[in-house]
Amino acid sequence: MIPGSKIKKSILDLLKEEGFVDDVQTVKNGSFDDFQVKLKYDTEKKPVIRMIERVSTPGRRVYIQSGEIRPFRNNIGTLILSTSKGVMTGKRARKLRVGGEVLCKVF
Repeated sequence: MIPGSKIKKSILDLLKEEGFVDDVQTVKNGSFDDFQVKLKYDTEKKPVIRMIERVSTPGRRVYIQSGEIRPFRNNIGTLILSTSKGVMTGKRARKLRVGGEVLCKVF
């Protein structure tokens, strides 16, 4: 169970779209929402998410412009950014030509 927030919901939805997470369900916890996440595994029963690396922290925000967004980990990794147009992957941000705060890297 993960305590709910709008940004966490956006990140979990992106992870589901990108194929890193199998399912995300919202569970009511009194007046708050929690998220129940079903992780995805490959055919060898290894987790699809090898690593999640937090980039921006409350004490050190990391911003990137659209021209600086590059693929990493031989295109199997995904950047997750918070932009003026919402939370999105690095690929989508580059396509829309928007930069933003780098929240995390997933591979």
